[in-house]
Amino acid sequence: MRINPRTAAYSSLACALAMALTACAGGPAYQAPAFPGAGAGVGPWQGPFLGASALLDTGKAPPAEWWKLYDDAALDAAVRQALAANTDLRVALANLDRARAVYGQARADLLPSTSLSAGASRARAQTSWNGPGQAPVQTNYRGAIDIAYELDLFGRVRSEIDSARADADALAAAYDAAKVVVAAETTRAYVDACAYGQSVLAARSTIDVARRTAGLVALALRAGSASRLDQERSGAALAQAEAALPPLQARQNVALFELAALTGQTPDQAPAAARDCVKAPEIAGLMPVGDGVAMLRRRPDVRQAERLLAADTARVGVAVAELYPRVSFGASAAYLRNDALRGERSWSFGLGPLISWTFPNTALARGRVAQARAQGAASLARFDGAVLTALKEAEQSLSRYQGASAQRDALARARSHAANAFGLAEQRYRAGSIAYLDVLVAQNGLVGAEAALASADQQLGSARVDVFKALGGTWQAPSAKRQPD
Repeated sequence: MRINPRTAAYSSLACALAMALTACAGGPAYQAPAFPGAGAGVGPWQGPFLGASALLDTGKAPPAEWWKLYDDAALDAAVRQALAANTDLRVALANLDRARAVYGQARADLLPSTSLSAGASRARAQTSWNGPGQAPVQTNYRGAIDIAYELDLFGRVRSEIDSARADADALAAAYDAAKVVVAAETTRAYVDACAYGQSVLAARSTIDVARRTAGLVALALRAGSASRLDQERSGAALAQAEAALPPLQARQNVALFELAALTGQTPDQAPAAARDCVKAPEIAGLMPVGDGVAMLRRRPDVRQAERLLAADTARVGVAVAELYPRVSFGASAAYLRNDALRGERSWSFGLGPLISWTFPNTALARGRVAQARAQGAASLARFDGAVLTALKEAEQSLSRYQGASAQRDALARARSHAANAFGLAEQRYRAGSIAYLDVLVAQNGLVGAEAALASADQQLGSARVDVFKALGGTWQAPSAKRQPD
């Protein structure tokens, strides 16, 4: 094989030019933005009255499967079923798989591309035949191979790979965010169903009390120790107690229907355990919440915003690389043979670099660079906003939980006092020392206290779920397992 000295000189010149331009190319090096630390007021939760909370454990972060803290096998089964059946998760997973396929395609650009061709033909060259009769049939065989490899001197391919990888990571975080929402809403629906079941049970107990009291008034009326007015009042109290039951049953059914939908079932297929539940599950001990810095690193929306920022920063590198030439190194070989002509065969080959450049029309490329930089600035602003939103939602949810817990404790004490007052009033009415109006007042106080406590139990359970939802859940490990090499 002989190499033309002029071709070699051109190749050396092209390579030297490419190396000289390398020093000018390349986009910005990505550095992940720093999360605010304790010096910026982020750390252990220190809201208006959260610092010394007797309900929160700031030294321990919530576990990945935080709903298991309720220690309820039926709830655990419902969440697992919801995670397996939810359609939004299936869509998010499909988007994630597509992004990872794009990432794999981008990585393939690091490898050389190869094309092969081969063929055979039989024909008569009648136009070039000077002999008698028809021209003989000629058989031609041909084959060729071409290999091209782009020298990534200006970082275009690497930047595309980095952007594709960051896009895949962002969609993985979005998938994790969807899992957090599904787990939280499934837990909320189950807790609500149990809380409303408890409320229905309490309402039925109140109806029994009102019915028993109405019976006592009827006996007293026949004995002449009660008036018709007392009888009407007792009947009104019984009707009011009965009127409170249907709305509670309707709310319980709504929660059950929501739970059935989340678990991929029809409304009539809600879990039997949730239908029969009459006690809202609670967490034994303190609620593990960790600190603010750990929460920021754990929340999927913050991780997604950071990965989108990384992807847009890499796309700046892709746009900058378009200002410089693309240098490819190629090789080709071809073979041709004709059986009709003795010794008619030939080989050809080529080897050398190929430079393509949009110069002098670089205005389009510079415009793309400006767009990519603006997109990166927007992504940085979104990241900052995601951090602030995460901190706000966490503090708000913790404050609401603390307030709901304090309210529930106070209402529990009020319900206990109301029950004692009604019991005393009922005893004194039996003894004839007080009028029925006093009994009615005590009964209404008990009914109101029961309803308020039931509502507080539901609100506390929902506030607890909001805390875990705001803290983000620890979903990083499952995503990492699906990341391609």
